[in-house]
Amino acid sequence: MKTEFHAFSRSYDAALRKHLKQAGGDTGVEAARKLGLRAIKLGLATPDVARIHEEALLRLVLPDTSVLTRDGVIRRGVAFLGGASASIDESLHATRSATARMKSIIGKLTQRTGELATSNKKLKCEIAQRKSVEKSLRTSEQTTSQLLQKSRRMQEELRHLSRRLLSVQEEERKRISRELHDVVAQALTGINVRLSMLKTQSTADASDLHKKIATTQRLVLKSVEIVHRFARDLRPTVLDDLGLIPALQSYLKVFREETGLKINLSAFSGIEKLDGGARTVLYRVVQEALSNVVQHAKASRVTVRLTDQKEKVCMDIHDNGRGFQMDKLEAAGSGIHLGLLGMRERVEMVGGTFRVKSAPGKQTIIRVEIPHQQPSAKIRPQNRSRNRKMECP
Repeated sequence: MKTEFHAFSRSYDAALRKHLKQAGGDTGVEAARKLGLRAIKLGLATPDVARIHEEALLRLVLPDTSVLTRDGVIRRGVAFLGGASASIDESLHATRSATARMKSIIGKLTQRTGELATSNKKLKCEIAQRKSVEKSLRTSEQTTSQLLQKSRRMQEELRHLSRRLLSVQEEERKRISRELHDVVAQALTGINVRLSMLKTQSTADASDLHKKIATTQRLVLKSVEIVHRFARDLRPTVLDDLGLIPALQSYLKVFREETGLKINLSAFSGIEKLDGGARTVLYRVVQEALSNVVQHAKASRVTVRLTDQKEKVCMDIHDNGRGFQMDKLEAAGSGIHLGLLGMRERVEMVGGTFRVKSAPGKQTIIRVEIPHQQPSAKIRPQNRSRNRKMECP
C-alpha cells in the first residue's frame, strides 16, 4: 500500500509540475481529474489529496520566486487541486446515490420477505385444512354404498346441470377473452411504447440502460403474445367476428405448426348459417378431438370434413392412428373417455348426435350431426341407447 501511495505522490508531483509550467489550457486539469479517480481507487479522500498537493506545491514554488509569479503558480495549483477534488466529489456523490438506492431496494425486499412469510403461513394453514378434509373424505368412503341409490336418482338432474355448465363456461370464456384483448394486451403494449421512448431519451450510462430496456421489451412482447394465445384458446374472436370456417383454419394452422400433424379441412359455406351455439360446439369438438389424437392416437394425418345432408350438418373427423377398444375404454374411465363424454354433452346440448367408431390398429372416426334448426327452448332429451352404439353408418 505504501508503495502505491508513493507512486501516486510522484505521479501527482509530475503532473502538477507540468501543469504549472503550462501557460494555459485544460490539459493539466484533465490530468488532475484522472489523478482524482486514481486516488479514489487507493482509498484516499479529498484531505489526503490536498496534503499531497500542498507538499508538492511547496517543493515546486521556490522562495526566491517573485510575488507575481508565485501568485500565478498558486492559482494554477489551486485549479489543479480543484480538478482532482472534483473527481473525488463526483464519485462520492454517485456512491451516496447508489447507497441510497440500495437501501431503498433492501427495504422493499424486506417488506416483500415479510409478505411472503405471511403468505407461507397462510399456505401452511390451508394445507393443514386440506389434510383434515382429505381425512374426512377417506372416512366418508364407508358411506358410499348408501349414497349409490341416491346418486342414480340424481343422474338425470346432473346431466341437465352439466349442459348448463358448458353453456355458462362458453360465455365466461368469451368475456375473459374480450378483456384479455381489450385491457391486458393494451396495457402491455403501452408499457412497451414507454420503454421505447425511454430508450431514445436516456443518455446516462446508455449502453447498459439500452440492454436492460431491450431485455424488458422482449419480455413485454412475449407477454403480449402469450396473452393473445391465451385469449384465442379461451374464445377465438374470429369465431364470433368471421365465422366457423376462418376460426378452424386459423386454429388448424397453429396446431399444425406446434405438432407437425397433417390436417386437411373441407367445409361448405352454408355452415355459417348455423347459430352461434352450434358453431361453437363444432369448433370445440374439433379442438378436443385433435387433442386426443396428439395425446393418444399417435396419428400422422387427420381429416376434418363438414358436409350438408338435407336437414342437418354432418362433421366427420378421421385419423390414421392406432385406434382403441371402445368397451375397455369406457370401463377404464381414461382421459380420452372423459374427452369423448365432454364432446357428446356439447353436441347433445344443441340437439345433435355424437358417434365414435374405432378399433385397435384401425382409424378412428368421430361423427357429429347437428340439425339446421336447433331447439329454441328446452333441449330435447336424446335417445341414450341409440347414441351408445358408437358407430358410424
